[in-house]
Amino acid sequence: MRIILSPAKTMRTEDVILSKTVPVYLSQAEKIANALKALTPEERRAVWNCSEKLAAENEVRLAHMNLHGAVSPALYSYSGLAFTHLSPESLDDDGLAYLQEHLRILSGLYGILRPLDGIVPYRLEMASKFSVGGTRNLYAYWGDLLYEELYRDNNTVINLASEEYSSAVTPWLKEPNRMIHIVFAEEVRGSLKTKGTFAKMARGQMTRWLAETQAEDPAMIRTYRRGYRYEPSVSDETHWVFVRTTGKELAK
Repeated sequence: MRIILSPAKTMRTEDVILSKTVPVYLSQAEKIANALKALTPEERRAVWNCSEKLAAENEVRLAHMNLHGAVSPALYSYSGLAFTHLSPESLDDDGLAYLQEHLRILSGLYGILRPLDGIVPYRLEMASKFSVGGTRNLYAYWGDLLYEELYRDNNTVINLASEEYSSAVTPWLKEPNRMIHIVFAEEVRGSLKTKGTFAKMARGQMTRWLAETQAEDPAMIRTYRRGYRYEPSVSDETHWVFVRTTGKELAK
């Protein structure tokens, strides 16, 4: 079983004393970095789709980018909501070992990352309008590489990533491999709605729970009760819906 998460736009460099691994597709990442460096500042800002302030910050990052240089583990480098609620700093050694084996973070720059892969701060969303090596976009550039790596010696992926990132994998999906999409929703005026902020938090919380319980059987996920409950009436084989709860259930 593998678990996939999206990266976060906000990043930090953490001097964590851990044995760091090397991203699987580092040479492909270098080609993307070089393609970015070949653009004009105006073209890069369009790719990054950000403010002038953020563009200036990322210009500095890119100018000094050395993918083999000072790096920090991916799990500690992203600081968005999912990673804040995963809270890797407080995981024990068994939890970290579980994530290193089971968790994969998808990335526009690196393609796919294990938690302890050493990375540098960057900005590049998977859906960026950016052509590398003659391809029309990053989805085409990565092709089936992410799929092949995810399903190497594995046939089940638990999707805790956003559609932007899981879409880099799903077009290649074929039997006997399967992907189980986890949907976090809440009841709003009689219907179920997904709210982005709560969903991001829940993705991190569920990833942490999987590490704490050392889950190996996907069916165990349906017992998850940290603020959500599995709702079989609106779920199917590939989409498992968890409905946000209140009151006593929230603390279970």
